[in-house]
Amino acid sequence: MTPSNAEADFAALRARLHKAIPGGAHTYSRGDDQFPSIAPPVLSRGKGAYVWDTHGNRYLDYGMALRAVTIGYADERVNAAAIRQIENGVNLTRATEIELEAAELICDLIPCAEMVKFGKNGSNVTTAAVKIARAYTGRRYVCVPRQHPFFSFDDWFIGVTAIKRGTLADQAATTLLFDYNDIGSLKALFDQYPDQIAAVMLEPATHITPCGGCPTETEWPARPCAACPNVRGDFLHQVKALAHANGALFILDEMITGFRWHLKGAQEFFGIEADLATYGKAMANGFSLAAVVGKREFMEVGSTDKPGMERTFLLSSTHGAEMPALGAFVEATRINATEDVPAHLWAYGARLKAGLAEVAGRHGLADYVFMEGPAIALNYVTRGPDGQPSLPMRTLFAQEMLKRGVMMPWLAISQAHGDQELAITLNAFDGALGVYYQALETGVDSQLNGPAIKPVFRTHN
Repeated sequence: MTPSNAEADFAALRARLHKAIPGGAHTYSRGDDQFPSIAPPVLSRGKGAYVWDTHGNRYLDYGMALRAVTIGYADERVNAAAIRQIENGVNLTRATEIELEAAELICDLIPCAEMVKFGKNGSNVTTAAVKIARAYTGRRYVCVPRQHPFFSFDDWFIGVTAIKRGTLADQAATTLLFDYNDIGSLKALFDQYPDQIAAVMLEPATHITPCGGCPTETEWPARPCAACPNVRGDFLHQVKALAHANGALFILDEMITGFRWHLKGAQEFFGIEADLATYGKAMANGFSLAAVVGKREFMEVGSTDKPGMERTFLLSSTHGAEMPALGAFVEATRINATEDVPAHLWAYGARLKAGLAEVAGRHGLADYVFMEGPAIALNYVTRGPDGQPSLPMRTLFAQEMLKRGVMMPWLAISQAHGDQELAITLNAFDGALGVYYQALETGVDSQLNGPAIKPVFRTHN
């Protein structure tokens, strides 16, 4: 198929997607406006660290299903575990053996987990965590950092973003914003709303960590934050102490950090226990599974075996404990433990970061294209001629990587990324940065094949 025919076919696929699906995809970060225009609109399959489009073109993938795949696409062992549960009936009338096994496994694994409720997506379990906190404390408000981009599609969170259409203002009004790594901003909320805040919810870390640039970060992961003598002074410990001093629950959203930073999650890495925590994404190597876990004292507000206790209708869904995903979780956890998948993710991330730095330095672009954050949670930065972060330049970089067979909308690493994949990536970096340098000299518009990507959270299309 010629390039012109492929372009026409991609255009037809995009039109079909937008005709059938609002936004053209079931996650906004998968949409057309998040990728260069040359990106394939539809993928057919994935294996290991690679995906294929409808024309059979192969791409080395760093999206990894929105960070949900840590072992690799279509891992035979995980798939076999899910298939065994398909053959057992998929979803039965009462609780199942695999449901109990998975529940006991996560309670044995996660530091704060004494009880668990499973769900199918992250938004439902974060909202459930908020409900638990409100039920337990009898209070109204929840605090979240403005720097953390997404907690839930429910109104309590979406209503405080730029996209307010269709949300209820009175629900959004129950969410209060503070600044990550600024304990004073959170203290100000507790002072403003005394005895009214039910919980503080935050991600343990993104590419920004709670340690304030502590020198021991250079020793990660061999010496995790939990082993640092200054651990009690990091932001997470400050938040927990402040929340508890004011009668609020401390909730960690480990949707992204869970099963990546450490087998037992970022809680183990940072040496802290949450009251409640939420998980998803990498739990089951791409199968749809999420969980809210926590101390029994809080979780049992959703129990039905306490005679006379006022009831809380927590999570209740037909497919919450669907058996194939739970089977996949049990097997993925076994693989993560026996093969130390998180250690590989850390090691590969470090090599990737160093590799881009070396290539960018050769092109004289060290100040314009680089990776920030710890090796396990990298973010790549693209700057324009003015030295400021630039979406058009980010689009150009992603476009040129795609032309060289690498799909890099963000940086998610799997166990399937190895030496060969690193070599492919560094070679693509070299070619892409040659074009990047020209764009800084002559203007990015002349190099782009289409419009620049846009922020997900914007008021208008």
